Amino acid sequence: MGRRARGRRLRQQQQQQPQPEGAEDGAGGGGKRSDAGWEGGYPEIVKENQLFEHFYQELRIVPDGEWEPFMAALREPLPATLRITGYKSHAKEILHCLKNKYFKELEDLEVDGQKVEVPQPLSWYPEELAWHTNLSRKILRKSPQLEKFHQFLVSETESGNISRQEAVSMVPPLLLNAQPHHKILDMCAAPGSKTAQLIEMLHADMSVPFPEGFVIANDVDNKRCYLLVHQAKRLSSPCIMVVNHDASSIPRLRMDVNGKKEVLFYDRILCDVPCSGDGTMRKNIDVWRKWSPLHGLQLHGLQLRIATRGAEQLVEGGRMVYSTCSLNPVEDEAVIASLLEKSEGALELADVSSELPGLKWMPGLTHWKVMTKDGHWFAAWDEVPHSRHTQIRPTMFPPQDPEKLQAMHLERCLRILPHHQNTGGFFVAVLVKKSSMPWNKRPPKLQGDTAEPREPVRPSPDGPSELDRKPGTGMDNAEIAERTEDVEKNGNKKDGVCGPPPSKKMKLFGFKEDPFVFIPEDDPLFPPIQKFYALDPAFPRMNLLTRTTEGKKRQLYMVSKELRNVLLNNSERMKVINTGIKVWCRNNSGEEFDCAFRLAQEGIYTLYPFINSRIITVPLEDVKILLTQENPFFRKLSSETYSQAKDMAKGSIVLKYEPDPTKPDSLQCPIVLCGWRGKASIRTFVPKNERFHYLRMMGLEVLAEKKKEGTVLTNESAASSEPPEDEGVAEQAASPDASAGSDLGNPLGPRHPGEDTQGGGTPEAPCGVCTHGQNA
Repeated sequence: MGRRARGRRLRQQQQQQPQPEGAEDGAGGGGKRSDAGWEGGYPEIVKENQLFEHFYQELRIVPDGEWEPFMAALREPLPATLRITGYKSHAKEILHCLKNKYFKELEDLEVDGQKVEVPQPLSWYPEELAWHTNLSRKILRKSPQLEKFHQFLVSETESGNISRQEAVSMVPPLLLNAQPHHKILDMCAAPGSKTAQLIEMLHADMSVPFPEGFVIANDVDNKRCYLLVHQAKRLSSPCIMVVNHDASSIPRLRMDVNGKKEVLFYDRILCDVPCSGDGTMRKNIDVWRKWSPLHGLQLHGLQLRIATRGAEQLVEGGRMVYSTCSLNPVEDEAVIASLLEKSEGALELADVSSELPGLKWMPGLTHWKVMTKDGHWFAAWDEVPHSRHTQIRPTMFPPQDPEKLQAMHLERCLRILPHHQNTGGFFVAVLVKKSSMPWNKRPPKLQGDTAEPREPVRPSPDGPSELDRKPGTGMDNAEIAERTEDVEKNGNKKDGVCGPPPSKKMKLFGFKEDPFVFIPEDDPLFPPIQKFYALDPAFPRMNLLTRTTEGKKRQLYMVSKELRNVLLNNSERMKVINTGIKVWCRNNSGEEFDCAFRLAQEGIYTLYPFINSRIITVPLEDVKILLTQENPFFRKLSSETYSQAKDMAKGSIVLKYEPDPTKPDSLQCPIVLCGWRGKASIRTFVPKNERFHYLRMMGLEVLAEKKKEGTVLTNESAASSEPPEDEGVAEQAASPDASAGSDLGNPLGPRHPGEDTQGGGTPEAPCGVCTHGQNA
């Protein structure tokens, strides 16, 4: 008898033996744990840390008489907050739906004898697009009304219409004041909630499919970059690129400006650095047990290097926001003071006290001390013994010169305390660049009017300063390499192909990415597409790309003109994880039709302005039928829809709903859907959560979903269960990646582990180190 057969027989014998009373599914035989084992769990963390209290009481960051409320707030759970995606045309409809349906259902509702608190808008966030509530997940599941509300939040988050994000995390992008024409760098971007806000700002005008600006979102952690991709793909923007670099030495990029290679300087930079994270104690309770002032001391150097690198790449007149979710001045004011001192007047703190009315904050400190993990205090660098010089650095202390200290205006920094508005703790400083940094010999070249009005450029001081000659404060190796690089040596590169960097060191970590290949002008693939959809002559075909150099091109992506410029001129010096939105997918049997490519829902709002054919305008009732039935026959649709579809050839179509202003009670935002015109029916190719979104906006409550993909039950109509007459034709015409559920997959590139995470959620940061802010 073989080993496997013996194993099977032994398992059968064990299954036939009677179970002891109370045992479940082999719990006594090493299977599942007993209930008692699960209930035991881990010991509850005590929310006490004497060193933490001693540290912050001594620094006096909390106003007199407010220490007890401050500590009490830290011990309370953090309220759940959500933000409605502001640039989408459906923002007003979602807000109306929340206020008049879900929030109304929460009024006078009691769970376990306690009245449920109705969500309230954040007073300082514009247009009531951000809300906070004290509802926990446990409470959300205890009542049918709350469960509906929870399902609504999860579904809308997946479709990109809502972001679940901590309140204070929304502050830095607002203070960045980004405009659609700005070139933006997010230096430490993962998991991406702030990046999503920046993308929204680029698309403030929905009538412009390709804004002039773009966002380059960077993170040092390769796996967290895919979390960033997941956040970005929800917003379907052609203006976002995710890259993987150490922020403290992120390469200086170049762009082609009128045939000349020029250095890319950013109009806006978000510098949300890794920190000790003691402002996150309300959600990361492990910080209570592990907090030590040593964490701040260890991170100070990295934070200063990242902020310095950001300042170097900022255009004159541009704005950089430095932020941490730590209250420690060593990570906050000390970094800002050191950066201002090194800049020799090139940078200054902006006064943003009036930019977010309603937000409560404390001014930055002008005096502070440094404490070791043993509780020893040092008020100045002169007091630090030589044995401590590797742990404590001179940049951690406030400037000793009173005039220099006063000129810095450190009081313009913002420190947000948890008990003032029931939030987490946070620190923000807004810097404006007045001239080039002292060690940059050449001043930045202004690229048009991309930045806000600026003062005349002042000449840089000659040569690097005393501080800049020290290791880690001058030009880094990456910049020296760039200065000596012969740009023309890459001329033999395959035209239009942007591959991964050749550096072996960069390939050792993370996944090997496919190249970005732009479609050449003479590619025979494009003319049939252009003819089939009657694309406008203004369609930017040069911005189309694929992710393969060989074989059939299965999916076509699109980027903005500016990102194409960045990709083509920097493939040798940057590691791009992902960019572009999917606009077309190849059908398996596409050659049978006039066009081998069908439209993808992800990119339809970008593509639609250029399409002049294959468009069917549908009334609201038909939209409901198309979204709740998998393949409705023509006879189930209105005569208006049938008259437009009857003479169309089979293949991909656009279904457009235009709101009727004479019916204010009906849906007042336009809807554009991708569909398929079959032999005798029409189907939609729309991701599940996006379908749910449109149905909710039309007043239908999604009750259940059949196992068969694409069939939804609503409170008004049930999906037809009869097999469509031409279902086989449609299915045969569409490849597996073109099925109704295909748009749920990764739209920006190949799937990798960790890429598809749930609904914009954020993994817990390791205690002691907060990796880039407080995204909830």
